[in-house]
Order: sequence, then structure tokens, then C-alpha cells
Amino acid sequence: MTALSVNVNKIAVLRNSRGGTEPSVLNAAYTCLLAGANGITVHPRPDQRHIKPEDVFELATLCQQHSVEYNIEGNPFAPARGSYPGLMSLIEQTRPSQATLVPDGDGQLTSDHGFNLQTDAEKLIPYIQQLKQWGVRVSIFMDAGTPDLELAKQIGVDRIEIYTGPFAEQCEAGNATQAIALCAQTALQAQTLGIGVNAGHDLSQDNLGLFLSQVPNVLEVSIGHALIGEALYDGLEVTVANYLKLCHR
Repeated sequence: MTALSVNVNKIAVLRNSRGGTEPSVLNAAYTCLLAGANGITVHPRPDQRHIKPEDVFELATLCQQHSVEYNIEGNPFAPARGSYPGLMSLIEQTRPSQATLVPDGDGQLTSDHGFNLQTDAEKLIPYIQQLKQWGVRVSIFMDAGTPDLELAKQIGVDRIEIYTGPFAEQCEAGNATQAIALCAQTALQAQTLGIGVNAGHDLSQDNLGLFLSQVPNVLEVSIGHALIGEALYDGLEVTVANYLKLCHR
């Protein structure tokens, strides 16, 4: 069975657009968990465009209370800035189930590529070692077709998260054959090396079933943008339930 982790960043975007506390990120996450979601994902950024440090702490407590996975995504290389203490500091203080390391920068509207371990492997090693000392599972964001899976194994990565943006784009264009084959190949190669496989980015009810039917043994999908958008029409509980049906097939 594939676990569903709901990314609640978009709730924070809506809240921040007006200021104040509504809609509540914490209440939205709680509703997702009541509907059966297996975990919560957040991606705090130094510019705090959506999730803020206080959200990270509140959601950590919620996930601990409900004994579900908590996944914190972000760029370990981004330094502390203003009231943003840095990704590693947030992880040290909250000890999530999983840290997903992503090579994003301030200029990116959203994550749009995986790590190039030919250039980043050595820099990642101390972060990975520290996370493991804290008892946090380590996943890194990687492109389908990456040639760097052996390197990922060498530096101690527990899982990879396959960047599924190109797959979603090809699905929308009407022919995802090439993209889905590349994702499946990458998953199999990673699993052969003993690396677990997660997936995320632009997955939706329209394409998730196809993805999971063709890519073997995906442990977790992290879904936010499409899920929150669909929930505007059907409600969070119904939408989470729909995704869980796809994950459980």
C-alpha cells in the first residue's frame, strides 16, 4: 500500500495572502488526518511565502499526537534568515519521521528538478549523517532517469522522491508513455540498491492511478497543490478519501 502524505503549504499560502490565522493550517491538517491521510508534509522556505516556523512546530505536535508520519522538505544549504532558523534547526527541534532534501532556491516558484549528485554528493554527506543521528529518515528529491542512484546509496540516502512533474505534464498532453517508463525504471534501479521510493509533484486524481499502476512499490506520495485545489470543490475529507482509494488499489 502507498502512503498518502498531504502537503498543506497551499493552505498557508491562502492564509498569508490575507494575514491573520485563517484558514488554519493546523485545522486543515487535522481534517486530513481524520479523513485517513497517513501523514503531513510541509516545505518551509527562507522567504516564508507559505509555511512559517510556528506552523512546523504545531504540525509536529499534531502528527506526534496522532502517531502519523511527518515529512519536512527543504533545502539544507539555505541558511537561516530573519525569523527562519534554517531547515536543519527546524528538523532538530521537531524530529520528523522523514526529511526530504530538495535543491530549491528563492527564485523557484516551486521545486522543479532533483539533485545532481555529481556536484552535490559531498556537500550533502554531513547533513545526511546529522539527520540519521537525530533518528530522521532521509529522502532526496531526484529526477526520473537520474544516473546518480549508486551515489545516493553511497552517501547513505534511505529513500528518493521521484520528481513527477514531467510525468504530469506528459499526462496532460495525452501521452505519458515515455515519462512513466522512466519513472518505473528509476524506481526499480533504486529498489535494487535497497533505496526506498517516494514520489511527488503535480500528482492528481487524474494521473495518480496510472502512476501507481506502472511504477512498482511506491512507499509514499506527497500531494498538495492538486489535492487542495480539488478540495475547494469537494471538501477536504472527500478529496483525501478519493486519493486514499487510488493509493490502496
